Amino acid sequence: MAFTAAAGFVFLLHSVTVVQGQNDWGVTYTSNQICAAEGSTVDISCTFRYPDSVNGRNTVVEKAVWFTKMTDNEPVDLRKDPEYEGRVQYEGCSLTITDLRDTDSAEYKFVFSTNQPGGRFTGSPGVTLSVTVLQVQVSKSHPVLYPSWAKLTCHSSCRLPDNPSYIWYKNGQKIQQENPSFEQYFDVQDSYSCAAKGSEQFPSPSVCVLHQSCNRVTYTDRSICAFKGSSVDISCNYNGYYYVESKLWFRSELGRQWQNPSQPQDLSKDSQYSGRVQVSGTETGRSTLRITELRETDSAQYHFKFITQSFEWRSSLPGTTLTVTDVQVQLIKVTVLRSYTKAELKCDSSCRPAGSRSYVWFKNGEKITTEQTSVYTDKFFPGDRISCAFKGHETHRSPAVYPSKLPSVSVSPSGDIVEGSSVTLTCSSDADPAAKHTWYKDNQSLPLGSGGVYRFTSISSEDRGTYNCKSEDQHSTSVFIDVQYAPKLPSVSVSPSAEIVEGSSVTLTCSSDANPAANYTWYKENEDSPKASGQIFPIADFRPEHSGNYYCEAQNTRGRQNSTLHLMLKTNKWKIPVTLSITAVLLAFMLLFLLLWIRREKSARSDVMRPHPSEQQVDETQYASVHFTRQQPDALYCNFSPAQLQRGDGLEGESLYNNLEGIQSTPLRGPAAFEDPSVVYSSVRKVC
Repeated sequence: MAFTAAAGFVFLLHSVTVVQGQNDWGVTYTSNQICAAEGSTVDISCTFRYPDSVNGRNTVVEKAVWFTKMTDNEPVDLRKDPEYEGRVQYEGCSLTITDLRDTDSAEYKFVFSTNQPGGRFTGSPGVTLSVTVLQVQVSKSHPVLYPSWAKLTCHSSCRLPDNPSYIWYKNGQKIQQENPSFEQYFDVQDSYSCAAKGSEQFPSPSVCVLHQSCNRVTYTDRSICAFKGSSVDISCNYNGYYYVESKLWFRSELGRQWQNPSQPQDLSKDSQYSGRVQVSGTETGRSTLRITELRETDSAQYHFKFITQSFEWRSSLPGTTLTVTDVQVQLIKVTVLRSYTKAELKCDSSCRPAGSRSYVWFKNGEKITTEQTSVYTDKFFPGDRISCAFKGHETHRSPAVYPSKLPSVSVSPSGDIVEGSSVTLTCSSDADPAAKHTWYKDNQSLPLGSGGVYRFTSISSEDRGTYNCKSEDQHSTSVFIDVQYAPKLPSVSVSPSAEIVEGSSVTLTCSSDANPAANYTWYKENEDSPKASGQIFPIADFRPEHSGNYYCEAQNTRGRQNSTLHLMLKTNKWKIPVTLSITAVLLAFMLLFLLLWIRREKSARSDVMRPHPSEQQVDETQYASVHFTRQQPDALYCNFSPAQLQRGDGLEGESLYNNLEGIQSTPLRGPAAFEDPSVVYSSVRKVC
């Protein structure tokens, strides 16, 4: 929360962030306590939050107010509270209270209501405002031994910052002292006052240090609000330690310099006040300045000055501020219908008279008893005259207005207004002679709008807004210029914005400034059919095939625009080392298998190519001896299953020789050695 002092001083206490609320609802106050001077202005600000939507329904804030009191479980809007009326302004979540009073000390809370069921939230606890009046406290440590020695302290009823700066006044003049307290020897005729630095307009009352009688001036009112044409009394109490020989009233204001500041001009001799000023007083020390037939130029600050034989009061302290106002009926909203005019009017003035908390409205000269607030809404017919006044000041009514004859604004050409076209606004009124016109857009005056016609040679989207004109201090009805234009370049985004991993959920969002509102369609590159419609395109389970370029097209009756968004799937980082590890292991196994196979092949080749000693003695014929044991004729087949033995031509010997193992060949001896060399003889032994 940010606080500023528009006038006077404001001190912040416990400057820590205080967040009130739960989940997506809440109100945030930066500080929970404020100390402010009486008569000053305070700004209290906050921030509040709420969900964008609930159950698919967009959240809309319908009402937001500040309050201190509740009536029938409903907060009382400070703007409608009679105690604050005319002193309170809202701007968003900021509250401004002017002309602070002691009764303004309270806890201030901000509440906002939405279109959601139960969607009202109050920031509680709120901000505690303490309105204080500075006081000079006098303490004497040794009143008997040192009667003129004392300690002065600038005291506040609420806590001030640790190291504030102060301004001290002696007999109304500033002195070189900035501490909150000091002690010294004092003179019996002197008075002292203090103020917070930067808020000299709100000093403490002057006090005598050593005696009840000293030089001082105390004004009855710090500010007065009076009506134009009325009379006002400005009073003060004064005291001179010595006999007062002369006295006078004078005025001061910004922008006006006295010819001799040390000798201000006596108002009774000022030509501007000739015949309108009277000064009355008593010997006991009270003086009253009366000004009659008040004019707006009489708004100023008024001071009192007295002179004794040895002293002259020339106060740099503020005096009494006079504001001269004239009540006006201000138009808030007007709807012109065929047979009558419906208008919302406000009784407005630059200040509020003391004690005035309600208003009186008059229709055709008759008092409307049902309305006592500053705002009045009703149906008005041709000839109706409306005026208002503060209650108790009915003789100072506002000038009458004719709601049915208020100025009106027309637009040409009629119908839809397209960006780039030419548009003319015309202000019409019944004023005779023709009145001077002033143009406004969204309640802000237009620098070039001073005639009855306002033209746009090439209207743009920035010209969209509410326009009205003012004629002879009467505002016209408002007209809304709705400029239509094609969608601007869409803004596309992806959420979450981090890397997209397989299986995750992704949301694409598209938005574009367009009037009328744009329709949105999502496409994927190289695909003809749209993927989705609407501003949001969710992808629940992102897969590799979802990667690619997506573009959002925003389209309305005035044109279309599109923007592209690239989506790329990111591989999970943990998969990379795992994949590499598996690949490396497989390659290692394959390499080992290959080495073993090569080694085996080399070994097999070596066994085949190595010559046997017996082979060196005999040429190429190999002989083997076969020994049969007659006692065991079936031993030859002991290693074979008889059921599997096939007897037939040429098969018996083949089956036999194929199953022989470990039989070493030996050369034949005898006649057989000279037989056919192509015959191979083998020795068959029983291996069982």
